[in-house]
Amino acid sequence: MRGICLSALLLCLASVAGAQTPDTILLNGKILTLDAKSSVAPAVAIADGRITAVGSADDIRKLAGPGTRVIDLRGRTVIPGLIDSHLHAIRAALSFSTEVNWIGARSLEEALGRIRAAARTMKPGSWLIVAGGWNVQQFEENRRPTQAELMAVAPNNPVYVQLGYGWSMLTPPAHKALALSSEADLPPGGRFERDANGALTGAVSGAQNAIVALFDRLPKPTFAEQVEGTKEFFRELNRLAITGAGDPGGNNLTSTDYQALFKVWRDKAMTVRVTYTLNGQTAGKEFEELQELTGLLPMGFGDDTLRFNGLGERITLAMNNNNAPSQADKDAYYRIVRWAAERGMSLTMHWGSDASVDHLLTIFERVNKEIPIAQLRWSIAHLNDASEKSLNRMKALGVGWTMQDAMYFGGEQFIKQAGPDAARRTPPVETARKMGVVVGAGTDAHRVASYNPFTALQWLLDGKTVGGAAMRGPEEIPSRLDALRFYTLGSAWFSFDDDERGSIEVGKLADLAVLSDDYMTIPVEKVGGLESVLTMVGGRIVYSAGPFDGLDKKP
Repeated sequence: MRGICLSALLLCLASVAGAQTPDTILLNGKILTLDAKSSVAPAVAIADGRITAVGSADDIRKLAGPGTRVIDLRGRTVIPGLIDSHLHAIRAALSFSTEVNWIGARSLEEALGRIRAAARTMKPGSWLIVAGGWNVQQFEENRRPTQAELMAVAPNNPVYVQLGYGWSMLTPPAHKALALSSEADLPPGGRFERDANGALTGAVSGAQNAIVALFDRLPKPTFAEQVEGTKEFFRELNRLAITGAGDPGGNNLTSTDYQALFKVWRDKAMTVRVTYTLNGQTAGKEFEELQELTGLLPMGFGDDTLRFNGLGERITLAMNNNNAPSQADKDAYYRIVRWAAERGMSLTMHWGSDASVDHLLTIFERVNKEIPIAQLRWSIAHLNDASEKSLNRMKALGVGWTMQDAMYFGGEQFIKQAGPDAARRTPPVETARKMGVVVGAGTDAHRVASYNPFTALQWLLDGKTVGGAAMRGPEEIPSRLDALRFYTLGSAWFSFDDDERGSIEVGKLADLAVLSDDYMTIPVEKVGGLESVLTMVGGRIVYSAGPFDGLDKKP
């Protein structure tokens, strides 16, 4: 045993000694490498965008050349860059520079203050839009805004505030601008909300499709605003230690909606690595649309900052949120996913209920008998109440699970519907991990949730909702390192990148974040307040703050 340890040590020292002269070295830190041994190191060297050495401060310091940038971490914790495996980043980015963001607001008063500030700084008469990402339980007041409150802070602006996909509040100028004088003017399935006395409140509620269609009537940002929004949103993600995102497509994302992202990519201004999937948008025409969209877009097309990653997140509208699909629905779905398997495409499909996921898994199993799919890394998103039976079927197929913190926002409702016993294992992340099902963490932001990964990590570690209700029992609470692995190596697996990123190891891309506090030792209830003070993507500093403020502006 002693000989094995000595050999390993000599190999490590040889690796350090033989490393090329680094562009940057980070010293005197607590670097959570997430390698196979869960090693913690004090220093790391970076050259040409990759990790070239990990070791002691003295050994790493010896590698420095005249042009090496030396950064003293002053004892701070470093983690691999976080990767959200299911983030609607492309859609969120399009309007980020023109929206009012309520994510993280602790009170309705604070949220309304953000609208007041936007009314003062934006052009007179500008639309003030809150697209989502908030929940009433995050507010001390534990309620939605009234139309009168919105009018008080922005009397001269059309204001639109959306909550999830079921409710939105509009001020009178917004109603007028959209010509909403009667319910006949609303999209099908939408209705005006009334108070106990029958008076209109200004709100619109109804089916998801109605709210989606209503949002699509809002004025869209100019192309320049979309490009700026994409850059700003990526920087916001960098502030939160995110260096990668798997974008699953979604509602009403047309080819034109990708052009701002492509512009940022062509300009070599990407600060978040994005892998994206496509789905058809027209009911009954999805197969033809996907064949057309992907005809000149082979699986894996792109580079390490932007890459096509197959189909998602729903494949067909008929199977979307459908717990009882017809045989015709399933046959149409099968034809598409079998075609995808023939072409070596990955895919992701969202599914909400374990009670009906047999419909989906049976299709996957049918395809697998004809074309093995394990190497394609297909995945199911959401499925918060996954049973052991379903997880075993996923494991047998090589299907992974992109899991989000939906229960952080919706846990109280789940407890009411399913009961506290079911809530204790929802979602069963430890059961899945122990089975060997690959788990990637994420948020499903930004319409239905916050994009803050530390909110999700805190929820993973304590199982408590935004309102403080305890859900998951200790048997489904991962360790801090395993939770971090879900958000790094786990998420990287879905884009075939776990050998390129997700841990801080020699040869991997230098994607990492220096944290504002020690993730491993701070109280769990403070994990949600963490952020990055220095974020690197491919060895380039893309965000810096606090003691490292300004380093992202230096060559």
